[in-house]
Amino acid sequence: MRLRFWCGALAAVLMCSGTFAATQSQLVDALRGGGHVLLLRHAQTDPGIGDPANFKLGDCATQRNLSPEGRVQSKQISDALASQTVRFARVLTSQWCRCRDTASAFASKVVEFPALNSFFEDRVTEPRQTREVRARLQRIPANETWLLVTHQVNISALTGVSPSMGEGVVVKVAGGQWRVLGNLRF
Repeated sequence: MRLRFWCGALAAVLMCSGTFAATQSQLVDALRGGGHVLLLRHAQTDPGIGDPANFKLGDCATQRNLSPEGRVQSKQISDALASQTVRFARVLTSQWCRCRDTASAFASKVVEFPALNSFFEDRVTEPRQTREVRARLQRIPANETWLLVTHQVNISALTGVSPSMGEGVVVKVAGGQWRVLGNLRF
């Protein structure tokens, strides 16, 4: 699949009007260059919103999981980025099965990071989790690019952007600064 730069209505307000308008090649170059993060919303899931009432972390049978198309989509996204020579020094993921399964298309070793877990059902934890993710990302070595696979609510809290399933947001992290560069659709 081809990568495309996207500037939606909310994204246009945040990063595409005025001083910043990244092209697709600039976003890919940024990911190649280190000091960047790709916040990727998990790939396509079975229909629904949230998780079933009997949801249990660690039990995929109780969760909304990747659809067959989502499993293919995860591999296509990984292949598209690899073909552009984008490499991730670290892959962090939510503990939800749909995120872990998406992340596993990118690396055999993924690290579960509970701060990336969805707070869709319980917004009380949003500020703490968002602070934890930002603090962790402040420690990215300047020569590394990381992939974080998480949920729409988490990415929106971090960036103000609401990505679709299988869509990513590229962020530059340097010197205590956090700057959204643009969205990647696959």
